[in-house]
Amino acid sequence: MDNGNSLPDLSGSFPVSDLSYRASTKLAVFQFVVHCAHHMKNAVFFRFVASAGLTNLADGVATVVWAWMATLLTRDPFLVALMPVALRLPWFVFALPAGVVTDRVDRKTLILWMDALRAAGFVIATLAVVLALPLDPPARTGLTQPVLFYTLMGAALLVGAAEVFRDNAAQTLLPSLVAHDRLESANGRLWSVELLGNSLIGPALGAFLIATLVPLPFALNAVAYVGAFALLFSIKGTFKAQGNWRAELKEGLDFLKASPLLRALAWITGFWNLLFQMAAIALVLHVQENLGLSAVDYGLLLAAGAFGGIAAGIMAESIIKRFGPVRTAQVSLMCSAPAFFAFAFAPNWLTLAATILVFEFAGLTWNTVSVSYRQRSIPDALLGRVNSLYRMLAWGLIPVGLILSGLIVRAGETVTTRNVALTLPFFAAALGAVVLGVLGWRALGRGFQSR
Repeated sequence: MDNGNSLPDLSGSFPVSDLSYRASTKLAVFQFVVHCAHHMKNAVFFRFVASAGLTNLADGVATVVWAWMATLLTRDPFLVALMPVALRLPWFVFALPAGVVTDRVDRKTLILWMDALRAAGFVIATLAVVLALPLDPPARTGLTQPVLFYTLMGAALLVGAAEVFRDNAAQTLLPSLVAHDRLESANGRLWSVELLGNSLIGPALGAFLIATLVPLPFALNAVAYVGAFALLFSIKGTFKAQGNWRAELKEGLDFLKASPLLRALAWITGFWNLLFQMAAIALVLHVQENLGLSAVDYGLLLAAGAFGGIAAGIMAESIIKRFGPVRTAQVSLMCSAPAFFAFAFAPNWLTLAATILVFEFAGLTWNTVSVSYRQRSIPDALLGRVNSLYRMLAWGLIPVGLILSGLIVRAGETVTTRNVALTLPFFAAALGAVVLGVLGWRALGRGFQSR
């Protein structure tokens, strides 16, 4: 462990040469940009997507930074999990208010305010880290610098709360920018751009920056949100739905109750997110201690999955047309269990990267089915409220998965070695995914047939 200005030397090596990785990345990005240029002739939609790309670049940087920063302050798996809990807990707390607010204010204005708040959160985090340098070596249990840890948790809560309002407003804004018969295509292009920043460029960049100088990724994110603010600000128009305040929340609840397919999609996504986050937070310590990977290696590992997501963003519309939404959703869901098992047994970086690539392809294909159906089936005046109710169910269980992961590792260390204990959340997630896959297959079949 050095003086805290960079990560500990975990001496992991990236098995693909830097030159070949850069060449393949440049080729994929070039092909993707050409593909998107053909489909995004609408300048307003292009600016909306570019703004989303910047915010997701920041989110991709944060994917590595929040959890990895926690490992620089403690090696306790439960405390490490608390940092992303702070980022995701607002989805349960603020999802309902976000839906009502989205349907009462101009959605573009709401997005702008939330991007400004997220920029402020990262400014706070940057200053806190700068003032705390040099960092002390992380404690095996407890915290070496509790003031910094809890300040970062507070910043994460602010960023997470703003994300709830921002994402809900952005998802309800999209149907105002494109024709409803183009929603699969628009969502595919949007998510491909988001994955480019969130999973391909962002994690690798975040890992490189935090390995170079700890405050850098927090500062970069503040700048990215300012850029996203500027892009969205240039979009002209009013994007406000009309509604009756006293009846709004009841209308949203009634609509969701009357739609068995929406309910099925919501609870399936919620439990899937619980299982995924259980595995994802365990992966942070697993790759460090069991596979010997550095922060940069870990960032590149997450970036590998983006190729699968980008491919799904381009191909999902054709897949859905060929096999239908119900079969596409069912098969995508069934990919989860083998992927979680593979997380535990992957012997090296390359195997794990291939698993994440397939997993991302299936996950984004599922999203294309579920979100497009939601956007098309919910009336615009209700979209914000129903969307927030849906996302409260779909995202509200994420903190539960994060906490369960830390508790499973803690309990596992009492009966087995730490190396084995770090893989236990993968097995728990895989077994849960088997149950979810069986129940979800039936629920999706019934739901789509009753439309």
